[in-house]
Amino acid sequence: QIQLAESGGGLVQPGESLRLSCAASGVTLDQIAIGWFRQAPGKQRETIACISKDKTNTFYKESAKGRFTISRDNAKNTVYLQLNNLQPDDTAVYYCAAPVTTYSFICAPEVGLSWGQGVQVTVSS
Repeated sequence: QIQLAESGGGLVQPGESLRLSCAASGVTLDQIAIGWFRQAPGKQRETIACISKDKTNTFYKESAKGRFTISRDNAKNTVYLQLNNLQPDDTAVYYCAAPVTTYSFICAPEVGLSWGQGVQVTVSS
């Protein structure tokens, strides 16, 4: 069974950056696509970015394009989400989840989706 653990969250000011990490166990990450999601208070969980197992396909939520970058280091069994120019609207709990199916225009969860425990990102002045 896939187990995922996020880290790297925190409190930052508007315009600052964070890098979130998602470490996987129970699976070799180069066999699956993985995604980042977030849930803000009072809102539904939304897809932020996804990356295919071979890194050839990435998907981004429209508001994340140009600010966030998803990447993976299969040798470390870890996926990253670089968050730049953070804004208060980015405040949320961020989760990684796998497996997903992803192309440049879509990211969809697969049967048996596993979630990490989530990491808090707070953007406030």
